[in-house]
Amino acid sequence: MKKLVLLAIALAFLGCDKDNDATTPDVENRDFRQDMRNFVIGISQKAKSIKPGFAVIPQNGIELVTVNGEADGNPSQDYLNAIDGNGQEDLFYGYDNDDQATPTGISNYLKGFLNVSKSNRKTILVTDYCSSPSKASNSYQVNTANGYISYAAPKRDLTAIPATAPNNSNDAVVANLSQAKNFLYLINSENFTSKLAFINAVKATNYDVIIMDLFFNDEQFTAVEINQLRNKANGGKRMVICYMSIGESENYRYYWQPSWNTSKPDWMATENPDWPGNFKVKYWNEDWQKIIYKNDNSYLNKIIDANFDGVYLDIIDAFEYFER
Repeated sequence: MKKLVLLAIALAFLGCDKDNDATTPDVENRDFRQDMRNFVIGISQKAKSIKPGFAVIPQNGIELVTVNGEADGNPSQDYLNAIDGNGQEDLFYGYDNDDQATPTGISNYLKGFLNVSKSNRKTILVTDYCSSPSKASNSYQVNTANGYISYAAPKRDLTAIPATAPNNSNDAVVANLSQAKNFLYLINSENFTSKLAFINAVKATNYDVIIMDLFFNDEQFTAVEINQLRNKANGGKRMVICYMSIGESENYRYYWQPSWNTSKPDWMATENPDWPGNFKVKYWNEDWQKIIYKNDNSYLNKIIDANFDGVYLDIIDAFEYFER
C-alpha cells in the first residue's frame, strides 16, 4: 500500500550520489527491473504449480510490463504471462495528497503502461485515495470509462469499509479475476476488536474481491475462515486475495528475527522514512526469496495453505530505489 513516490520519467533529473546500499558489489551493474520481473515470475510459477488458477497481481511498478520501460515499447511477455492483473495506486486521486486529483500528466503516463497490460487481457485494479463522495463517484466513473475496476479508498491506511455499497454491486459468482466488477482493499484490521468482528464485517459486504492480510494482529487466518469470507451478503461468491510485500521487509512480520534490530542481514537495506519498521531489501537475494517463496515454510506457502485465491504483491517499484 506504499504510495508511488517516483516516476521513471523523473529519474534522469535525480542526482548521481549513491548510498552504501547501491554501491555494494551485489548491487552494481544489475538490471533491477529484470530482477523484479524474475522474482514475480518465480512466485507465480510456484503458486500456480501448487494451486492452478491462483491469481498473481503486482501493485505499482507498472513500467515492468514493457521491456524497455517505455509505454510504446515491446511488452515483457514472460512477465505478463506470469500475472493475472496489475494494481495501481493514485491513478486519478491521491498522488500528491489524498482527496486531491492526480496531475493529468502522471495519470496519462501510468495509463500508457496500464493499457499495455489491459491489452494483454490482464485485469487492472486501481486504488484511488479520495473520501469526498463527489470525488469517489468521479473516480469510479473515470476508471470504468478506461476499462479498470477500482476502489475509492477513504483512508490511506486501508482500515475502513466504506459505508456506501460497492461500485457495480452484483450477486454473481466471481471465480476469476476477470469476472470482478469491484474490490475492497482492507489490509489493516486495527479498527476491528477481534478476528470474528473483522470476518462478520467483511461477510456483510457485496464486494467481488477482498484484498486483506494473512494475519489479524499476530493471529493467522485459517482456511476455514477464508472460506467464510468468500460469501457475499447477497448470496454471490467472491475471491479473497492476500497482500504480501516483497520489496520491503517489515519488522512486525512473523519472519522478523530479533537480531536484525541491531545487525541487519546482508540483503536488508535502509529503512523507509515514510513507513517506520519497513526496510528496503535486495529482492534478488536468495535468502530473502527463501523467506518469500523458496521453501516449504515460506510466506507464499502460508498464504496458499490458508486457501487464499491469490496474492497482491506490493513494493514492486523497489527497483526505483536501487536505480537511484
